[in-house]
Amino acid sequence: MKIIDIDGIVLTETNYSESSKILNVLTKDLGLIGVMSKGSRNMKSKLRGVSRKMIYGTFHIYYKENGLSTLIGVDVKNTYNNILSDLSKISYATYLLDLTKQVLRETEDTSIYDLLISTLNKIEEDFDPTVLTNILELKYLDFLGVSPNLDRCSFCGSSDDIVTLSSSSGGLVCGSCLTDERLVNKKIIQMIRMYYYVDIDRITKLDVSDDVKKEINIFLDDYYDRYTGLYLKTREFMKKVNILT
Repeated sequence: MKIIDIDGIVLTETNYSESSKILNVLTKDLGLIGVMSKGSRNMKSKLRGVSRKMIYGTFHIYYKENGLSTLIGVDVKNTYNNILSDLSKISYATYLLDLTKQVLRETEDTSIYDLLISTLNKIEEDFDPTVLTNILELKYLDFLGVSPNLDRCSFCGSSDDIVTLSSSSGGLVCGSCLTDERLVNKKIIQMIRMYYYVDIDRITKLDVSDDVKKEINIFLDDYYDRYTGLYLKTREFMKKVNILT
């Protein structure tokens, strides 16, 4: 094993033996790696405070390729204390960590790391977690290979006379191809397209009405159910406690 320093964020933590943890750390350069944090459950351990979900920083590890690495220490960049002080924000952030882990089963694209960090940073800065979650959900569909058609009609390919957005139809639908799809407000279509193309780091304002957020949530929820095959307990919990509509 060799010692390396690498930027990353803890996606999951699992207790191991009487005093240790195994961390799944999403890294910028190596993707998702497993790291043993020895003795981190002990009260006096220097690793105790950095061996948990959502710790973002530079990880110093004994790296073992194709095996379990060992944690030496972490130079923390963000502990996301603002998120951790709010139940709603914690719920959204936890869901995004779980979703990211699922997406990583389909691809090792390094841009996933940047998208997740950018989203968590904006939630930490008090931008709307519902909108940011929907933005990341929509962008992740690219990596799952099932993105909706948001530039032209899903049936005929025309970009003219777009009248609705339908999960069952795979995206936009024009007036000529419309059958029994439910009509949605054009504002919904505009916002969905903005979500898909926006650079998260450049967001300086999010002003989305509750009605629009609800419609976009309905669309994305149904779309994920139809095309991704993903089931996340965290999302179901958020629905039960009315964090998600």
